[in-house]
Amino acid sequence: MKAIKVSSPIIVSLDVDYDKAISLANDFDPEQCRLKVGSQLFTSSGPKVVKDLSSLGFDIFLDLKFHDIPNTVSEAIRAAADLGVWMVNVHVSGGPSMLESARKALSSYNNPPLLIGVTMLTSLSNEDVKEIGISDISEKVMQLALLAKSNGLDGIVCSPREVKVIKELCGKEFIAVTPGIRTKEMNINIL
Repeated sequence: MKAIKVSSPIIVSLDVDYDKAISLANDFDPEQCRLKVGSQLFTSSGPKVVKDLSSLGFDIFLDLKFHDIPNTVSEAIRAAADLGVWMVNVHVSGGPSMLESARKALSSYNNPPLLIGVTMLTSLSNEDVKEIGISDISEKVMQLALLAKSNGLDGIVCSPREVKVIKELCGKEFIAVTPGIRTKEMNINIL
């Protein structure tokens, strides 16, 4: 597992267009936060936005939640690493072969990005998961967290309510990224 540098644990989610993302980044200090580029911003702006935000000194979490056949995911992970991102994620439900392929894709990099797994989307309700055949969200998150750990991932995305149990199950060094936390004063997501 890769050691995380001592830095701010705050990741600001840039769910905006390119111009707004650059404007916001210019208002932030790379020593105080990291930035998340998700599907909305990456799809509208492409790799350029990652390069431009990185050039401002920010660590970038590329939040594209890769989930495909192992070869496709490994190539996508390599492309993300080539962009110099700090962290990238995959859906753990893609299975052991996909996870292993993603991890192996990073093995040749001197300073690879952190590889984080998405267990269950935190927006899913109990009713939602029952409709897709899962009876207990917490149990499924724990099962997928163990799968992520056993396949060499650095951590998972999870609900703040699950962090304590995840750390007990997978170890203190296993990273728990908790999305959607907002301050009352701010109208931006802090991941």
